[in-house]
Amino acid sequence: MINRVTSLSGNIVQFCRYLRANGFSLGIEEESLTLRALILINYRNPQHFYLAQRAILCRSREQYAIFESLYRHYWKQLGKSLDAKQKDVKKNQPATGGFKTLQTWLSGKHNNGREEIAFYSPQESLSRKDFSSIPDEDVEELMNLIHSVSKRLAAKLNRRYQQAHRITKPDLRRTLRKNMRSGGELVELLYRRPKKNRVKLIMLCDVSRSMELYTAFLIQFMFAFRQVYRHMETFVFSSSLLRITTALKENNFRSMLELLKEKQQSWGGGTRIAYSLDELTRDYGRLLDSKTIVVIMSDGWDEGESDLLAKNMRNIQKKVKKIIWLNPHAGYPLFRPETAGMKAALPFINVLAPVHNTASLRNLAKLL
Repeated sequence: MINRVTSLSGNIVQFCRYLRANGFSLGIEEESLTLRALILINYRNPQHFYLAQRAILCRSREQYAIFESLYRHYWKQLGKSLDAKQKDVKKNQPATGGFKTLQTWLSGKHNNGREEIAFYSPQESLSRKDFSSIPDEDVEELMNLIHSVSKRLAAKLNRRYQQAHRITKPDLRRTLRKNMRSGGELVELLYRRPKKNRVKLIMLCDVSRSMELYTAFLIQFMFAFRQVYRHMETFVFSSSLLRITTALKENNFRSMLELLKEKQQSWGGGTRIAYSLDELTRDYGRLLDSKTIVVIMSDGWDEGESDLLAKNMRNIQKKVKKIIWLNPHAGYPLFRPETAGMKAALPFINVLAPVHNTASLRNLAKLL
């Protein structure tokens, strides 16, 4: 029996298991490479989808000969099982989700049905699950988790202290350390005050089609961060750039997201990072200075000109304190920055890090 999985990535993993059951010698490396291939091809084209899997998963002439029949049988049976629901699923066996699940959540609809699934690790916590594989029942919880993590991170950046000679707040740690010489008696009190945080942030989020499984989660992060940390400007881009700093002041996240989709006509389309950064330097160049950290959240899949992208990255790097590039695929062990956009941008990036789950978002505090 072939069970339905709610995400494309989950179905591919299950297909690899199906091939192993039929004599193919496949490991995690082939599975990861097949998943990475999705960002390099038009996976909505059936022929491209088939050829990419055959090129990666077939290692011999014998496997090549039987691959087509196994491929057609698997995906045909999968289609037949779309309405087959599993009634009794163990509570500790989470399902994998995808773009449909996310869209359902955003529209306020919830699916209470459960399905039999394939997944990497049933023991992994929600904070370490890849955003692209979140099941329906976990989306609400994950959004709340991201909101909480984002606010704590922003508050932490605001709560930096420095030594003060005037009485403001007592610094208990330094006071205790200072008075250890006098046997622990508080002879001398030390004080602290908040540092004047002059670091400014500019966050840019890719909302193109190749990022559709990550976009809503990343914008939720920006939304919550902006509510606490005021020294920041926010943008989204696909084939053009859109400033959303004002829109993020909305109290309702879903309403704000719909508003952004209305304003950004190319939402979910192709990516032109080079032209979007060109707009940033041309129209918002006044925001770029030595106290600014630029954070770009994108997979680097660019349909624009690599030379123009490199030129704009160079111009931005010269003006700002640091450029941090967060790539959702950088969390995979076999990740290599080999897309045209990443190759052009890489020489001018100070930090390249993953942004595929909540744990990677927490790590942003260290990067900033």
